[in-house]
Amino acid sequence: MKLLDKTSNPAFTNYFFDGDNNSSKTMSVTGVFTKSILSILIIIIISIGVWKIYNEGTDIKWYSMGGMLAAIIISIVISVRQHWAHFLVPLYAIAKGFFLGGMSAYAHKHYPNLPYQAIGFTMITFFVMLMLYQTRIIVVTKKLKSVIITAATSIFVIYLISWILGFFGIKVFIWGTSWPAIIFNILAAVFASLSLLLDFDYIEKHKHKSPKYKEWLATWGLLVTLVWLYAEILRLMRKVAIRF
Repeated sequence: MKLLDKTSNPAFTNYFFDGDNNSSKTMSVTGVFTKSILSILIIIIISIGVWKIYNEGTDIKWYSMGGMLAAIIISIVISVRQHWAHFLVPLYAIAKGFFLGGMSAYAHKHYPNLPYQAIGFTMITFFVMLMLYQTRIIVVTKKLKSVIITAATSIFVIYLISWILGFFGIKVFIWGTSWPAIIFNILAAVFASLSLLLDFDYIEKHKHKSPKYKEWLATWGLLVTLVWLYAEILRLMRKVAIRF
């Protein structure tokens, strides 16, 4: 398994697509699209519910934290039990709904309409990247894959280390509103966007080849990237709003 055959998204590694190509039903773009829309609707519905109870005065801190931890655990299980993806991915969407609902509600309270703007920018970014990929204005080469994978991995490691240090009362610069923090957020948003290119490329290369059930794995991969992109855009907009 070559590193360059992977994307920065764990759901799109060769691990999930090796073998099982004799299935009578294979993965299709339409199938991935349908499952992705369904999962996004689940996230939206749960997020609206969390947002509503927050407006009613309920403390949603543990809803958001619980959603994040549940999403991490579910992702780990999906990684080792790929045949369970058909019911784990909807659960992942529910968990992310709680997380994003809490995150968005907090942001809206201090900066009204900011989450709506972040959703708009996320949608625009998705379609722009899809157009750039389909028209081959940006060609997904091995060199580009290598750069995106390295950058995305580095960003993940920085977030992980800063999260761990937070338990010891050590605040890392990336959570602040300084120029270095803003630049870091911009870079993270850029590479989250570029990761979509790798996801599109991998889906295209494996359509009509991989088993049908792996559409759920492809859906999971897109959700991971889209949630990451939305979170980065929302953080960036919040930091800019505070600073300016």
